[in-house]
Amino acid sequence: MTSAPVTRRVVSTALIALLLAAAACSKEGSEPKAAPRPQVVPVAVAPVEQKSVALLVQAIGTVEARAVVSVRAQVGGELLRIHFKEGQDVKRGEVLFTIDPRPLEAALAQAQANLARDRGLVQQARATLERDQARVVQARAALARDQAQARNAESDAKRYEELWNRQLIAQEQYFQFRTNAEALSATVRADEADIRSAEQTVRASEAAIRAAEQTAQADEAAVDSAKIQLGYTTIRAPIDGRTGSLQLHEGNVVRAGGTTDSTLLVINQIQPVYVSFTVPQQQLAAIKRYMGEGPLEVRAYPAGDPQPLRGTVTFVDNAVDQTTGTIRLKGTFANEDRRLWPGQFANVELTLTVEPDALVVPAAAVQSGQQGSQFVFVVKPDSTVDARRVTVKRVQGSEAIVAEGLKRGESVVVDGQPRLVAGAKVEVRQPDRAGAGRGKGKGGGGKGDAAGKPEGAGKADSSGKADSAGKADSSGKADSSGKADSSGKADSSGKADSAGKAETGGKGEAGGKGDGAAKADPGGAARAAGSGEGAEKGSRSKAKKAE
Repeated sequence: MTSAPVTRRVVSTALIALLLAAAACSKEGSEPKAAPRPQVVPVAVAPVEQKSVALLVQAIGTVEARAVVSVRAQVGGELLRIHFKEGQDVKRGEVLFTIDPRPLEAALAQAQANLARDRGLVQQARATLERDQARVVQARAALARDQAQARNAESDAKRYEELWNRQLIAQEQYFQFRTNAEALSATVRADEADIRSAEQTVRASEAAIRAAEQTAQADEAAVDSAKIQLGYTTIRAPIDGRTGSLQLHEGNVVRAGGTTDSTLLVINQIQPVYVSFTVPQQQLAAIKRYMGEGPLEVRAYPAGDPQPLRGTVTFVDNAVDQTTGTIRLKGTFANEDRRLWPGQFANVELTLTVEPDALVVPAAAVQSGQQGSQFVFVVKPDSTVDARRVTVKRVQGSEAIVAEGLKRGESVVVDGQPRLVAGAKVEVRQPDRAGAGRGKGKGGGGKGDAAGKPEGAGKADSSGKADSAGKADSSGKADSSGKADSSGKADSSGKADSAGKAETGGKGEAGGKGDGAAKADPGGAARAAGSGEGAEKGSRSKAKKAE
């Protein structure tokens, strides 16, 4: 009997709870929701420029001295004196070292004495030759005299022979003239033999003169050699250049010749100087083609020096290195200020040609799409962006040379692309106002403090921070007071005032600008929105409800 009323009371209580829940849901569902505001993405832009761009080949090169000379002694002896300081610049012909010359001076004196002796022998041999030549002349004169007498005697003998045949003279008289003629003929033959002997003596004297002269020439060569050896005791600079560290000092014994010769010094010629570098063999054809049109300019950037030095390519190796697939080139630099030093590394830019009226954008503006396509975000006059496909010829340093897809004067986004889509609204940052900040805030139902309560107005300082109505710093983080960082994180732990609901919004950029706004609505929920552009990322986040 009693269970029925109890059951009815339980059912009635359940129905009332359901009705109250339905009414609450209906009331809550009937409240209008605020439409989300369109998000404006802060971006950095750069104009599309049209200018002359050089076609460059970049490499890493090594500075080489134009000439490297190892100074070594050509004669041995004690090193008496050093005429320079280590690291000093020297001119060609300048005295560097002096080696003890006394042994070589003695050798020179001996050679000169031998030369004087043999020159005396030459004079003696010439006197002997002149004597022998006089004997030849004398013998020839005697021959001529005896030949004349012999002819006269022969004529007399013939005449007396005719008289004897006619019985006009005695036989003894005829025989006398015949004997005289024959005697004179024998004398002529003796004179001819004397002449031949004298001539042979003359030839022997001439040979003796030649031998003496050759000996004298050998002595002259010995004297010259001794002078040269003596000259080697004074070592001079063979080229203009800069000296290195000394290998031997005064008092040491210098060795010369063989494998034990002493290297005293190394001199490097650094004006002008070479920069040697290698390029891939695929670029050899273009380099040869452009070299045929004229000298190629090459620029070198020494390590730690932003200012380039200009030179010209003067050497292309005669073979490709099969190990690396590269070809070696050398550029010649005047190096007047000596910024290039042998052994130093330098960045090298070889200018092949200059392309006029090329469209250039920052390389950071070019994005990669699907299937290898490339595009850029172009900012239109209505502050929206358009994703436009482009064809990039090449990327050179921090610039991209565009073949088609852009026009001169258009603005392309260079920072903030990850948050962009076609048609997105953007706000162009001004690079010259980096660090400026501004903030605004509104409070619908009261004041807010640093705990996240909104107040009527928001402030921002030059660092980009906004106060509790919408603070934002360059880090981009947003806490309960509305701070936003570049990552776009937002957090709200602030309490709502008597108005019920509070909304705070804060923006922060790496460039230093910040916006903050705090509004109160009657719904009792608090939202915090933060946006920042420090690492080219941004996000929008909702804050938790504060009670």
